[in-house]
Amino acid sequence: MKLATLKNDTRDGELVVVSKDLTRYARAFHIAPTMQLAIENWNDVEPKLVDIYARLNDGRIADALPFDPKLVSAPLPRSYQFVDASAFLNHGDIMQRAFNLDIDIPEGTPILVQRQGDDFTGPCDDYPLLAETENGDFEGEIAVIVDDIATGTTADDSYRHIKLFMLLNDVSLRAHVSREMQMGFGFINAKPATTFAPVAVTPDELGDAWTKGRVCLDLHVHRNGELFGHPNGAQMDFSFGKILQHLCYSRNIRAGAVIATGTFSNTNHQEVGSACLAERRALEVIEQGKAETPFLRFGDRLTFQMFDQQGNSIFGAIDQRFVEHKGAES
Repeated sequence: MKLATLKNDTRDGELVVVSKDLTRYARAFHIAPTMQLAIENWNDVEPKLVDIYARLNDGRIADALPFDPKLVSAPLPRSYQFVDASAFLNHGDIMQRAFNLDIDIPEGTPILVQRQGDDFTGPCDDYPLLAETENGDFEGEIAVIVDDIATGTTADDSYRHIKLFMLLNDVSLRAHVSREMQMGFGFINAKPATTFAPVAVTPDELGDAWTKGRVCLDLHVHRNGELFGHPNGAQMDFSFGKILQHLCYSRNIRAGAVIATGTFSNTNHQEVGSACLAERRALEVIEQGKAETPFLRFGDRLTFQMFDQQGNSIFGAIDQRFVEHKGAES
């Protein structure tokens, strides 16, 4: 099943069901007005949403409308909790080699950082950068939306709480990363709003690619129309189960929490490229002594997409331009 959120005059938008081929949608307001309410009441609303999805795909909903990703927000426009991981250890290894970083991470412990969840960005929204000197970057990732998970839930038991998957661009401002890492209290200035692809999907939409707690598909990233990379999720060192177990070790996770993988990164980067600028720049430092790939510039256009084993788009595309910030917003 595929779900999206239409923009309206509210912060949380309107939940809709989207056809498998991403061409049509049907309203679901009478079942659950918003994505958050759907997640909080998933056992009750899921069968009804699945029924709409089946009838929509079969062409049995007369008032279905054309689906336009420009009209949607992030599938979950805001979240009570957003936690990002660094689940691909290859990425960290590259960064440490390039910049002689000395980071002491206990073996087998997932790296998690608390993020802001109150202001997600839609898939086709222009993204405002304060200045090119902020060294804007992108990170292609996958995230899950979960329902309530109790303190102490094991990795194996956590999987039944994963209700939806999303594709995201975790925007970073590299000019602030080093300073904030050294402070030791997490990211604030370095991590502005995160952008999500048009639809969230249930695990069955991933087919056999959802295995061993990983999404084993390529994440395709383009910058200004040129392929930047297509690393695969199979090389994720920590499964979603392991990440969720670590997160709920001493606290409950509540319905609507978003947990992401961190940037996709593969050891065979020479063949598949990268999903973020910092990694490519670090590889340039290792291989040729200096970084040459520029950070984001005004007017840059990025696209992120993931395809199933039949070549069909799963989440729709993030397709956004980076533009100059025009001043304070209320």
